[in-house]
Amino acid sequence: MNALAARRRHPAAIAVLLILGLFLTGAVYTAVAPKPADATTAALPAQTVEEGKALFRANCASCHGLNAEGRATGTGDQIAGPPLAGVGAAAVDFQMGTGRMPMTAPAVQAPPDRDGIKFEQEEIDAIGAYIASLAPGPAVPSDEAVDPALGDPANGGNLFRVNCAMCHNFAGSGGALTRGKYAPEVRGVEGVHIYEAMQTGPQSMPVFSDENITPEDKRDIIAFLDTLDEETKPGGLTLGSLGPVTEGLFAWVFGLGLLVGCAVWLGSKAA
Repeated sequence: MNALAARRRHPAAIAVLLILGLFLTGAVYTAVAPKPADATTAALPAQTVEEGKALFRANCASCHGLNAEGRATGTGDQIAGPPLAGVGAAAVDFQMGTGRMPMTAPAVQAPPDRDGIKFEQEEIDAIGAYIASLAPGPAVPSDEAVDPALGDPANGGNLFRVNCAMCHNFAGSGGALTRGKYAPEVRGVEGVHIYEAMQTGPQSMPVFSDENITPEDKRDIIAFLDTLDEETKPGGLTLGSLGPVTEGLFAWVFGLGLLVGCAVWLGSKAA
């Protein structure tokens, strides 16, 4: 007992206990932590991966590096293209499927160009398979996961107003951010790309993992956005649904302009 008590009083005893505690905590967390449901872990066809690799090196490597390791511009901390290992096939499908990539010119952020998509869907899928082979990442969602007919628009509207409206506007019309960036309009965007944006957090957008917004809730948001264009406009002209700034500007310019015009007309009649 005296020997055991002496060991407990040894100066290194506390450090050893802390190390053991941290080791056990890490082991338990690794065993019980939930695995990402959208992580790409399935084996991908080797031929598709090789086709994607060839397409990537021919069209993307000049910015993102020969092996998708990223590439700096050589000017301060600026980068030509970030590393792509771990972004998953969903990020590739979103960026290329909306025409944001490849970028035509350097800019603060990549604008969508639905009419300027430069690749067929099979080529986008192949590049996505190559990127997914580098490290696990979010996969392209299934058709069922993005089907608005299976979602609840009412719940989606509540979730959108809580999580998305502060940037994308209450009606999905988009809005300005800092330093020349902006939140794009999300009306008329394909459901698969809405889902992928929530999965991957492109540009200034945060990532909404399945722990933040469940797959069912993501589908509900898609269902809500799908109903926006079908809503009636009881208030008349919406002015783009951009909010009180545009409405106030309209009132000042046209409302006061009309009053000033009437005053001038009455003054001329009195003279």
